[in-house]
Amino acid sequence: MFTSVDDVSARLAETGYLASPAVATTVFLAARLGKPLLVEGPAGVGKTELAKAVAQVAEARLVRLQCYEGVDESRALYEWNHAKQLLRISAGRGESWDEARTDIFTEEFLLPRPLLTAIRGDEPTVLLIDETDKADVEMEGLLLEVLSDFQVTVPELGTVTATRRPFVVLTSNAGRELSEALRRRCLFLHIGFPEEELERRIVRLKVPGLGAALTESVVRMVGALRAMDLRKVPSVAETIDWARTLLALGAGTLDETVVRDTLGVILKHQDDIQKAAAKLDLDAL
Repeated sequence: MFTSVDDVSARLAETGYLASPAVATTVFLAARLGKPLLVEGPAGVGKTELAKAVAQVAEARLVRLQCYEGVDESRALYEWNHAKQLLRISAGRGESWDEARTDIFTEEFLLPRPLLTAIRGDEPTVLLIDETDKADVEMEGLLLEVLSDFQVTVPELGTVTATRRPFVVLTSNAGRELSEALRRRCLFLHIGFPEEELERRIVRLKVPGLGAALTESVVRMVGALRAMDLRKVPSVAETIDWARTLLALGAGTLDETVVRDTLGVILKHQDDIQKAAAKLDLDAL
């Protein structure tokens, strides 16, 4: 998939994803070693976008399993088309159950979900297991089977083994601690908030119409907000949203009025907005 760490950086940049050296190195190793990649960090720092960018540069199909509380095997792996099975049974009323059973538990009635879809594919595939920490602990048992041998068992059809292993990315916001067994099977990457220079490059790339001076002010302001004790500090995605907001407003500088009127773009709680408005030193920015 990639020839070197520099190749990862260059090709991801072509998609608009600016990767730090640590990100590029870990992606390269995951691809070279054939290991799943567990990406952890706060929301909005580009974990999901990394998987999308890898799929784009590899010209691979992106298969996404969005995790949430209560997601189970039928949503993650496969389920049977019960309505179609009932129609088939009704159509063959004269058949015995043994005769009907051989027909209704076949590929025609199988509804593959993301995990099975990714394993059965014979084309380049990136499997994104998004927000893994939101799934129940029981879900990890299924993931362990998939990530250990890249195979799953459908009792009625047998074991399905991947002929072409997908590139697997698991993301986590660290809402709960993932099991050590799952972590052992993965390479680990933590993506935090970027350094100022990288964030400036990201803003220039994503919002090219914003002036250099205003870009500098936006990044410094966001850095100041992240240093505060807020319920939800602004992410990179919110930095980009704020830059786009200022561009849409035609703002030339970050004056007090503009900042106070647009804080709701980057801060999502009223007490955070009040705290930031009281503490920000606009003159210093």
